[in-house]
Amino acid sequence: MRQWCAALAAATLSGCVTSETVRFDAKTNQQAMVRDGQPALVSRQRNSIVIIRPAAREMRPGARPVFVVGMYNLTKAPLDFRVSDVTVTQTVGGQAAKLEVITYETLVSEEKTRQVFQAVAVGLAAGANAAAASNAGRYSSSSTVYGPRGTYNVHTTGYDPTAAAIAQSNASAQNEAMISATIERGQANLGMLERTVIKDNTLLPGEWYGGQLHIQPLVSDSAPKTYQIALRVGADQHVISITQASVQ
Repeated sequence: MRQWCAALAAATLSGCVTSETVRFDAKTNQQAMVRDGQPALVSRQRNSIVIIRPAAREMRPGARPVFVVGMYNLTKAPLDFRVSDVTVTQTVGGQAAKLEVITYETLVSEEKTRQVFQAVAVGLAAGANAAAASNAGRYSSSSTVYGPRGTYNVHTTGYDPTAAAIAQSNASAQNEAMISATIERGQANLGMLERTVIKDNTLLPGEWYGGQLHIQPLVSDSAPKTYQIALRVGADQHVISITQASVQ
């Protein structure tokens, strides 16, 4: 009975896991810290400094990990950063599994695909709205008439052009607002990706550069999960070790 209760409690707790947090494991020339209540890490090499923290305070299990990365050029010469040089490896069962870095171009393509499906859904909704409005002026009624020669059932139909015009005008305004809102959201999402996602960049002397680094979902849902992000800035290689564990 005691073992059954323990198993039930464990199952209940596991079902309550809704988020995960990360911890940075500092190595030589690195310092783990807390910035504004979030874990962060500073990695210093000969020519550059890299600062990294999670983009959100908590991560959803099975979702893409997203980090904010900042880098600084310590030299008097330009340093190149290439997203294609970033590698992420997760340790699963003692083996290293490579994780894909989701590039800006891929994120834009995904957003445009999402917008296509959203446009189709909005088009269907607008069509249904317009069809309903076109029938709004039609009316019908049934009544029973009692007379000296008996009882009759009377069915009356008609069309009210004023009611139809009002309904169609309202539907047109609603459809226009719905379509405009969809377009604005899509443009805002693309603009957000443009402003926030990290891209290839040449850092000039004394320049900071950074953005969001998106990674494919981790291979295993078991906790804790460990993985490494390796970023190259010029000739410097910054290797960042991360542990991601569940929050009960």
